[in-house]
Amino acid sequence: MDLAAIDLNLFLVLDAVLTEGSATAAARRLHVTQSAVSNALARLREVVGDPLVVRRGRGLAPTPVAVQLQPRIAAGLHELRAALAAGREFDPATTTRRFSIALTDNQEVSDLPRIVARFERQLPRASLQVVTVERLIASDGLAAGLVDLALAPAAVTAPGLRQTPLYSEQGVLVVRRDNRKVGRRLDRAAFEATPYVDVQILGEGGHGHRVARDNLARAGLRRRVVLTVPHFMAAAVAVSRTDWMTGLPRRFAAEVSRRLPLRTVAAPLEIVDFPLALHWHARTDADPGAQFFRALVVAALRPPAARSRS
Repeated sequence: MDLAAIDLNLFLVLDAVLTEGSATAAARRLHVTQSAVSNALARLREVVGDPLVVRRGRGLAPTPVAVQLQPRIAAGLHELRAALAAGREFDPATTTRRFSIALTDNQEVSDLPRIVARFERQLPRASLQVVTVERLIASDGLAAGLVDLALAPAAVTAPGLRQTPLYSEQGVLVVRRDNRKVGRRLDRAAFEATPYVDVQILGEGGHGHRVARDNLARAGLRRRVVLTVPHFMAAAVAVSRTDWMTGLPRRFAAEVSRRLPLRTVAAPLEIVDFPLALHWHARTDADPGAQFFRALVVAALRPPAARSRS
């Protein structure tokens, strides 16, 4: 394909449409008319030989070809913007940049409020986007330049990724506050007999699920799983209305127990520390804006004693 014969602005339009999921929203983002966006898509369809997007409800859904193109286009645009911004100073008070971070749903409850409190003060004109871990992995978001940061287990590594430690999490068992079948402590028999809600954010291959499974195996315990969900909040709500139990991150359990009738119970197995870290890609390591955002998140989440030692 001869790039010299292609208007590269068409890819800028496609990136906006795929990100926003709407031609109208893409037009607002690019400060052009909706007809200009539609015309650009029509021209690019001829170049690529694919519809690229199809109507779905009130929005637009990408075709498989567009799904493959999106991370590559985003990465190319990111590199171009980084090159143009090289040498420019970053002003947190005036930047209108959009920053993004990948969080699990429990972190949205326990960690995001601390982040946004600092974000509002230190980046008053910028915007913040939270993406799911599923979207992060599906798009290879850190490497593709779609996501600035991810809060994930410290044990997760990949080529080009860098990290700094934040805090250690622990898992706790929770039941409904007035659950009369479970006391303050579960012995082995009661643990194995009580119905369990399992959380699998990334299926059975997720790091957290493997840690919990290995811990149970060491203790020689089994769970009677009656429900499997992809989010901790779903597990917490289910347990708050049944005689079931579930395992939640301690920080999240403390927050959600203020809103739902839940209480923690002692488990017949060792509590395992679960170190969490802030992850980013080497491509943004030297970017002043990315550096500022990383420092903001670290200041919001890392315990004061750990910050003073770093």
